[in-house]
Amino acid sequence: MFLIKKYIRIVDRLNEITGQFVAWLTTVLVLVVFYDVILRYVFAKGNIAMQELEWHLFSMIFLLGAAYTLKNNGHVRVDIIYVKFNEKTKAWINFIGSFLFLIPFALIVIYATKDFILNSWAVREVSPDPGGLPARYILKAMIPLGFGLLILQGVAEAFKNLLTIINDVSEEEK
Repeated sequence: MFLIKKYIRIVDRLNEITGQFVAWLTTVLVLVVFYDVILRYVFAKGNIAMQELEWHLFSMIFLLGAAYTLKNNGHVRVDIIYVKFNEKTKAWINFIGSFLFLIPFALIVIYATKDFILNSWAVREVSPDPGGLPARYILKAMIPLGFGLLILQGVAEAFKNLLTIINDVSEEEK
């Protein structure tokens, strides 16, 4: 039990720090969009690099923020039936769902994008647009990083649910 609780603390802390970083990226994204809008609509000047930076930042926010969102139970789910269950039943659903859906899906995404990312790094991919951003391969590296964090947090959440299941069982046996 000690190792499980230690793993949960470490992964929760890692994704808490990542979530704080992503929060600052969100602020940067707002400032970049504001700057781009001013340039475009006040000065009638477009900037390809600014537009690409917007979607690069958004991609990083989405990919790196997914594990933080999972940690804080912020993902969308259909709660029509789920909310009526007791904590032990919810823990079972979450525990099984982690190993049946979340972790396999994340592993499939990492595996399916491996060649795509390695090829990008091999050629040091840049934007095909004139005036676009260099180093597109760094953005593509966020895919396995983000899904790796999601796997780590998925295992931590499964462990939390396992602890809930075990605690409920031990209380019923008293």
